[in-house]
Amino acid sequence: LRGWHTTARIISHYGRWMTGIEIHPGAKIGRRVFIDHGMGVVIGETSEIGEDCLIYKGVVLGGTTLEKKKRHPTLGNRVIVGSNATILGAITIGDGARIGSGSVVIKSVPPGATVVGVPGRIIESPTSEREELDFEHGNLPDPLSDIMKMILQLQNKLEERVKRLEEEQEKNRSHEE
Repeated sequence: LRGWHTTARIISHYGRWMTGIEIHPGAKIGRRVFIDHGMGVVIGETSEIGEDCLIYKGVVLGGTTLEKKKRHPTLGNRVIVGSNATILGAITIGDGARIGSGSVVIKSVPPGATVVGVPGRIIESPTSEREELDFEHGNLPDPLSDIMKMILQLQNKLEERVKRLEEEQEKNRSHEE
């Protein structure tokens, strides 16, 4: 919204009031970013968030200076940031990295690494074997829908069976007469 600073600011404040999530109008956010239980999340002005990221409650992507330059973190694609983690400064969190709950990260994190603690330390290197996570948040399993489908399939089978039994019964009646 270039040139719409006031409108962007109003939308930002309204969104914060409604959700508890504070996203500066200047932040850049990729597609399919999922903020889970977002109360207290703060995303600073020069923050950049890649695609398919997962951010939990209380996360802060904060700056370390007031100078008008890049001063907030950049998150790569498929990054997971745990509850109440704080990521400060113009650092980069590489693709597929994981930031543990309550961690304070002040240095860049390589792709695929896992960081925990205060200050954040790498506990799992990018070369470690681990299962890929499915980030299709829009396609989460729906157990109720699955059960309903099973019930409908069973109902259809039972209706077919009743129909066959009725036809068989009708044939038997006609033979008796």
